[in-house]
Amino acid sequence: MKQYVIDEIRPQDYEKVKGYLDETFGDSGLGGLYWMPVDEALLSGVQQTHTACAPFFMALELGPDRLAAELLVRTRSRVRCDCIHYADERQRNWLVRTVDAIFEKLEIIT
Repeated sequence: MKQYVIDEIRPQDYEKVKGYLDETFGDSGLGGLYWMPVDEALLSGVQQTHTACAPFFMALELGPDRLAAELLVRTRSRVRCDCIHYADERQRNWLVRTVDAIFEKLEIIT
């Protein structure tokens, strides 16, 4: 799996990140997993036409010392579909900027 990973998170920073993700994205029902919605303006042509598969997400997995963001754009309604694919350059850059902005907002130096 392709991922953007921030590791060596300190315990006190883990609590900050967890609080932010809980508040912003809510509980997925799977401990440490969060579904970050992808901005509709960033969807690929295939994703835009697959309205039955929408909305689209990228998964964030928070562990005690790291945050891993999957570079896979997926839907929660299907396991396999042509609209589920690795992030293109725009989507990847958006994900990295968004995750970095979370750490900046929380004043966590990475």
